[in-house]
Amino acid sequence: MIKAIPIELLAPAKNAESGIEAIKHGADAVYIGADSFGARVAAGNSIEEISVLTSFAHKYYAKVYVTINTIIKDEELDKVEKLIWDLYNIGVDAILVQDMAILKMNLPPIALHASTQADVRTVEKVRFLSKVGFTRVVLARELSLDEITEIHNACPDIELECFVHGALCVSYSGQCYASQYCFGRSANRGECAQFCRLSFSVTDSEGNSIMQNKYPLSLKDMNRLHQLEKLLDAGVVSLKIEGRLKDVTYVKNVTSAYRNELEKIFKRRKEYIKASSGFVSYSFTPQLEKSFNRGFTDYLLEGRKDNICSVNTPKSIGEYMGRIRICGRNWLTLSGGKEFHNGDGLCFYGEDGKLHGYRVNKVDVNRIYLYVDGGQLPYINAGTEVFRNNDAEFDKALLKDTADRRIEVAAKLSETANGFQLTYTDEDGNVGSASLELNREPAKSDQSTNIVNQISKLGNTCFAISDIDIQMSSNWFIPSSRLSELRRDAIDNLLVVRSANRPLLKPAEIDSSCAYIQKELSYLGNVYNVKAKEFYAEHAVATIADAFEKQAVRGAELMRCRHCIRFMLNECPKYGNTPKYRTPYYMRLSDGQTFRADFDCARCEMTISAL
Repeated sequence: MIKAIPIELLAPAKNAESGIEAIKHGADAVYIGADSFGARVAAGNSIEEISVLTSFAHKYYAKVYVTINTIIKDEELDKVEKLIWDLYNIGVDAILVQDMAILKMNLPPIALHASTQADVRTVEKVRFLSKVGFTRVVLARELSLDEITEIHNACPDIELECFVHGALCVSYSGQCYASQYCFGRSANRGECAQFCRLSFSVTDSEGNSIMQNKYPLSLKDMNRLHQLEKLLDAGVVSLKIEGRLKDVTYVKNVTSAYRNELEKIFKRRKEYIKASSGFVSYSFTPQLEKSFNRGFTDYLLEGRKDNICSVNTPKSIGEYMGRIRICGRNWLTLSGGKEFHNGDGLCFYGEDGKLHGYRVNKVDVNRIYLYVDGGQLPYINAGTEVFRNNDAEFDKALLKDTADRRIEVAAKLSETANGFQLTYTDEDGNVGSASLELNREPAKSDQSTNIVNQISKLGNTCFAISDIDIQMSSNWFIPSSRLSELRRDAIDNLLVVRSANRPLLKPAEIDSSCAYIQKELSYLGNVYNVKAKEFYAEHAVATIADAFEKQAVRGAELMRCRHCIRFMLNECPKYGNTPKYRTPYYMRLSDGQTFRADFDCARCEMTISAL
């Protein structure tokens, strides 16, 4: 019989509260930043906060991963090493790494995951990382199902993690230097200034205007809810939700939606099972379109597609609500629309091509009144599509307790020579029991209902009764207070056993003799410190340049993308179009900074370079 494969739903945690809610709502693991060295500098947490999260997660055999995925300065190396030991000592299950200097440190026996910032997109790179100490790699978001399958078939012994939802970087992760170049804020140091969400005016090489004040690098948000099964069949074992800067309502909603979809797959496909313990009961219906989104795309998972870019705005548009039927000075009505509520956020693309947003003041039957500065709605007419980018009632509901996660246990009460024994066996096979010394005396009335009630009172624990077996030779009397004591002791013992039997991640074996996939490393290697240089030198790299952050690189490639502006504009000759515009393109920011866009049609890639 083939052993079932545990599938992990991995959710983001801005802080301990958010991480705990992710676990409650069905996450098998969460990833969180420490107080420094994470690729989201605004989402840092103390060791104490992470310890609280770890203790909660481990009750459900859920895991906690910490991001240490920035490149590291020489003077920071000792601090990073100490941080990793501190994280190991509080029970963190793995760390996400970009900088290979970490592999030269004195590390505790902790599992290492190669962050998406490590630019993981080829069989050769994955094979190398599997040999030097990584148990898992986070694949580039751009990879197709065929590419993921190829990597899994070539490297079956390393775990593959893949993003399934959330914001998309337009550049290969770890290979974007635009923020550093323009603003002195390194994306590889966790300080991305979101260059790709800025507006540009684009011209061709002859000066012809292609677009003005648009967002040609701002991708829609990823949504692969209905492609999870294909990802599992391709070899992915961890499904990752983006969003360490998102609020707790986002985490609740998105985690719940993906948990529900996974459970449907598990019922159909017995070769896949959940990676942690417990079942979740929800008090709401998850709806992905109600959380922050710029419109959705599955990106390039099943090949290149149109309409993956949110070219008119980098802001959230939310859910489609209908079209305007009638419009007044500060009100409108919708045809075929859904119901708005007071306090909702409403938005639409106006005649000027820009996104306009308003707060709903009140709803009177089917007339929607808006807060409007100046008293007149601009740029709008009948037929305009309307979206809701903030559902006030939905968000209000999500601020309450919206999920309950329980581990199923079967209870058995039996007689002993000196009294009674209560045993709880959880869904993972752990057993906790307690004995009660008590002279057996016949009861004056039937005790079965009271016994069942007392054994089932698990409301303040993480457990829920799935079955009760009462094995007694007679209707013995057991005081309720003694049954409660017996229940508490048995559950306490079960928790001790669960903790002792919790599956632990192990570090990978290391092959120190393997050669890296390149003999020369440019600034694209992100080598920022002496230990990283030592690492690559030991793995047969002959020439090692400093990271972009340490040198001025004239005409540098700032981004490499699979998103292509030419393809977006139906200008790609590879797909049978006759181009109107001459390459290269030039992209100008509002402050006058200009960049060159080149197109490598053989590789289906676009590069953005400094002039």
